Amino acid sequence: MNKVRSDMKKTSVFMGVLLFLSACGAGFAQAQADERLFEEAKILIFDKNWAAAQEKLDGLLEKHPGSPLTDQALFYRAKCLSEQKGREKEALKGYESFIRSAADASRSAGLVEDSEISIIDLASRLYENGEKPYLEAVKERLDHPNKVVRYYAAFKMSYIPEKGIARRAVPVLKNIIERERDVELRDRARIALLRVSPDALKSLEEARPESRARLLKLQVIANGLKTVDVSIPWALADLALQAMPEEEKAKIRKQGYDLDRILRELAKSKSSLLELKEENSVIRIWVE
Repeated sequence: MNKVRSDMKKTSVFMGVLLFLSACGAGFAQAQADERLFEEAKILIFDKNWAAAQEKLDGLLEKHPGSPLTDQALFYRAKCLSEQKGREKEALKGYESFIRSAADASRSAGLVEDSEISIIDLASRLYENGEKPYLEAVKERLDHPNKVVRYYAAFKMSYIPEKGIARRAVPVLKNIIERERDVELRDRARIALLRVSPDALKSLEEARPESRARLLKLQVIANGLKTVDVSIPWALADLALQAMPEEEKAKIRKQGYDLDRILRELAKSKSSLLELKEENSVIRIWVE
């Protein structure tokens, strides 16, 4: 009897081992299958074959819903949709699904940030195409805890033609100018604020002691009479030039004036004075 029990126990252990190995083998086979689909999709993405790559990722998500690659598959599926014309709404929903899925996965933080940026781009594109409600997705991200997302939303909002709506970005842009250490970001914020609210930028610049010390002065005297006499904060004048379309600068150059050269000369001139004389007029530009 003891021998029978011992044999049965050995058989039970053996069957348990077989079941365990079988489960491991099935899991390994599944891992190989989903990894293979994911790698095939990545190759298609590299070749910019967006529709075919999306089909591969759809297959992975359908056949292997519990795969460790699910989060990445959701992200790249949304990316594939965003690259297909007319599928912007699906892409936006796809990115939102990925963000919900990856909310607790710190390893996906970079992809979550990329997804938020992509949602801003897609929502802006839909708004420009007449889908007005989608602008809410951009507005919402003006309060996003991630500053990269928050800044990007503000920069995008600054291009909205309706100034009343675009001004929603003003607090974020002012915050960048006042607190951000990155010089390039501060300059971008100044240009964006100049588009949205020149008065807000002017008051912000004039409040800075170094800005009050440096003003661009412009006088135009025609036929002996002073016709123009203005003072502009130097930073504001420089940014206005940066924001000016290149074709407008080209028109001025055709008239014999290179604005880039003029500002460079003003910046390095010891006297900080530049005079442009024409037949009956004199243009004086200097920095105080």
